[in-house]
Amino acid sequence: MALVRVALGARSYDILIEQGALDRAGDTLAPYARKGRLVVVTDANVAAAQLPRLDASLHAANIAVEPIILPPGEQTKSWRHLEQLLDALLALEIERGDHIVALGGGVIGDLVGFAASILKRGCHFIQVPTTLLAQVDSSVGGKTAINAKAGKNLIGSFYQPALVLIDPSTLDSLPPRETRAGYAEVVKYGLIDDPEFFDWCAANAQALLAGDPDARTIAIQRSVQAKAAIVADDERETSGRRALLNLGHTFGHALEADTGFSDTLLHGEGVAAGMALAFRYSARLGLCAQADADRVTAHLKAVGLPHDLATAHVRAGGAALVGHMLHDKKMAAGTLPFLLARGIGQTFLSKDVALDDVAAFLDADRTAA
Repeated sequence: MALVRVALGARSYDILIEQGALDRAGDTLAPYARKGRLVVVTDANVAAAQLPRLDASLHAANIAVEPIILPPGEQTKSWRHLEQLLDALLALEIERGDHIVALGGGVIGDLVGFAASILKRGCHFIQVPTTLLAQVDSSVGGKTAINAKAGKNLIGSFYQPALVLIDPSTLDSLPPRETRAGYAEVVKYGLIDDPEFFDWCAANAQALLAGDPDARTIAIQRSVQAKAAIVADDERETSGRRALLNLGHTFGHALEADTGFSDTLLHGEGVAAGMALAFRYSARLGLCAQADADRVTAHLKAVGLPHDLATAHVRAGGAALVGHMLHDKKMAAGTLPFLLARGIGQTFLSKDVALDDVAAFLDADRTAA
């Protein structure tokens, strides 16, 4: 078992990574099961694929399981399903000292974390992520949220889990598209500040995506180590360092908004296209070499991820996409910070980007594709 510590003082917690961890979860989660039970929140797809494994392990440890099963998909991160979840938790008489288990991808993790943060002014929760995207990114760091009509993740809180339990074998049940989408968040860590890790990704991406357990474990461990260090240094994005984790997200969220936050464009796919756009825009501004931007685009294309507006199925023009960006939660005093790059592994936060120039770039980039 690999262990990564997220050092946040009294809110510190461990990330445990182990092949087959779900089948041994009874022993791991027993200290968190007050009154001999755990409430497990998941979605219908994960319930079919992974809940029986967790249920069997918990029952073997004499822990009763109370499942709450929600619909799958990004649309579940909504007021309606938040209310549904809160009502179900209250009906189960959840107390503040209880731990709620979030079994699933980023949607379930975000929703359960937000529900836990506001239920009875704060209950505990445990992340058991089952997608690559959730394992390497959204389960770590305490960002919880639901979506609003105006945009993605606009209603939420910073609320850290008590534990993150990662079993790479859960990826075996995922469609290849889901794993590819999660891989975008893996390669992101190389592009931010670790060019050697980007080189590792370039050499090992195909093995990872084909299911190689060693490649998966290395990718997950390297990713959560990188994120844990950033979160420990800047938990609430006050110094600007944690903002680096948003590479590709400003562009990506606008693409997701244009496609209706639907299965047309998965979150990781939007991030992939967003990172390619961020590097190409950086090259347009003369900040990084065109060769670096081309290398990022080529790598994303090689693994089958969207890398421009066309492959992201986005039809809107630059002005409309910039309109979506105006609802970004990072807007401050009318200015939207952008994550740009001086090269691979040299991402930085820019606060002087002209949005009309971004719109012109998006229109030109579509034409050039």
